[in-house]
Amino acid sequence: MGDIDEAGEHKPQSDEAHSAFTPPLGLPMPSHPTEDEHPTSEFALPSGLPPEVVEGPNEAEGSAFVPPGAAEQPTGGPIGSTASGYGTSRGAPRGPAFTPPHGIPVIRLTKETPWQDRMRTMLRMPVGERPAPERVEKHEESVHAVPRVLDITLRIGEILLAGGEGAEDVEAAMFGVAHAYGLERCEPTVTFTLLSISYQPSLVDDPITASRTVRRRAVDYTRLAAVFRLVDDITSQDDFTTEEAYRRLAEIRRNRHPYPGWALTVASGALAGAASLLVGGGWLVFVAAALGAMLGDRLAWLASGRGLPEFYQFVAAAMPPGAIGVALSLAHANVQGSAVITGGLFALIPGRALVAGVQDGLTGYYITAAARLLEVMYLIVGIVVGVLTVLYVGLRLGANFNPEAALRGDERPVVQLFSAMLLALAFCVLLQQERSTVLFATLNGGVAWLVYGSMHDVAGIPAVASTAAAAGLVGLFGQLLSRYRYASALPYVTAAIGPLLPGSATYFGLLALAQKNMDSGIASLTRAASLALAIAIGVNLGNEIARLFLRAPVPGTDVGGPLRRAAKRTRGF
Repeated sequence: MGDIDEAGEHKPQSDEAHSAFTPPLGLPMPSHPTEDEHPTSEFALPSGLPPEVVEGPNEAEGSAFVPPGAAEQPTGGPIGSTASGYGTSRGAPRGPAFTPPHGIPVIRLTKETPWQDRMRTMLRMPVGERPAPERVEKHEESVHAVPRVLDITLRIGEILLAGGEGAEDVEAAMFGVAHAYGLERCEPTVTFTLLSISYQPSLVDDPITASRTVRRRAVDYTRLAAVFRLVDDITSQDDFTTEEAYRRLAEIRRNRHPYPGWALTVASGALAGAASLLVGGGWLVFVAAALGAMLGDRLAWLASGRGLPEFYQFVAAAMPPGAIGVALSLAHANVQGSAVITGGLFALIPGRALVAGVQDGLTGYYITAAARLLEVMYLIVGIVVGVLTVLYVGLRLGANFNPEAALRGDERPVVQLFSAMLLALAFCVLLQQERSTVLFATLNGGVAWLVYGSMHDVAGIPAVASTAAAAGLVGLFGQLLSRYRYASALPYVTAAIGPLLPGSATYFGLLALAQKNMDSGIASLTRAASLALAIAIGVNLGNEIARLFLRAPVPGTDVGGPLRRAAKRTRGF
């Protein structure tokens, strides 16, 4: 019953009387708080009870009602084990509820490691386990600088994504820039056309999110290399201000392409001519293929200037090489028209986008990978439409094309090696690469063809396996060169895979479809798709093998160790 006040009325029982902390019989009641004292907290320990927690079989450990200091510190055994005084829940060991005496280990990302691998190590950690690496405080770290840091981060990511860089490398660059300016709790997100980054100052503050849309893509590896140098300077220099970053970025955007338009047209012709030599054509075929590719390039520029989508640009670019091949066949010239058309196809197959799409899929960026592969499919359909239209017209006019003819009938190792290196050199010009990277990419393309020819033509290994092995060496050497120069791997890889592109298989598949031979056409196009996937997977595998030689930093030390974080998900569940 409640107490009786002066008026004789019954008072209701207080909340303390109903509390679970009411002392048992025989123990005195706690004194009522005075005006200067706080009422008894729900966390307070009733007087008379020892500072211990008696755990029942169904009670959860680590309750919020355990007063600080009540639990004994672990004296032995591993942290979280039952021997350390923390108990278990349903037989499962639990970790400590407080910071261990030795502290939380800090990951030191050494400056000797390339920033790509430092940031990739952080990105591949779960957000809840991602520590804040040690760094030097910058003078610009304030609330007012956060929007500027997010903006410069998004602008850098936009140039990288528009230049064809993989989604993981773009996220690594964005994360590196944001972290260098003091935004540890940030999370960049990259899709095919959208970049976003979210920063949360603390657990109680609202997050700040910014985004940017990539509407236009332009292949310029010189600009890409300059952005990589900018990111390296930001992440390695402690006094690199955002004003300096904005100034450097403006200079990168204002810089003109290293090669003029006429040089790109000549390079397109040289690429097609070299490809025609590579598949068994002569010097007359070289001239015809080069002429067709240059006409196709001018038509594509005309379509682009009129604002037509890229699909129609590829349709226009694919028609002149096919028309010249048909004309040579109708004229009964002693020239391989098939080699002319195949050379033109080499200049149009989107190998760069295909490699980037497969790489994004292998590293866990499935949305971006699906979008890239869908883009590749549309471009290939444009090539198919252009070539099939010309082949169909040529067959109706009486052109004689033999789909059973093998293009590489005679083995000319010296001529083919020269053609492969010339093809890689022309690709470097088309990709607007820096002149300092052209020699390495050209040699890498020669090595790729040498490996493929040795395995396929000499050893008799199937074309898919030979292509994958050659592409793997291209990716390996390209990744090592890029890490040595602290730059992107694309300039050393994309041009070098040019000699491996499945131009002849694509041509024979389209020719069979034009002749209404569906079984042979589908089989040849399937072989072309297999070769293209072998190139992409081989390049990615070479990249991963190269990264195995770069040891990830060991927590708590400045020395690298053998372990390295895997991709986002390594199992199917």
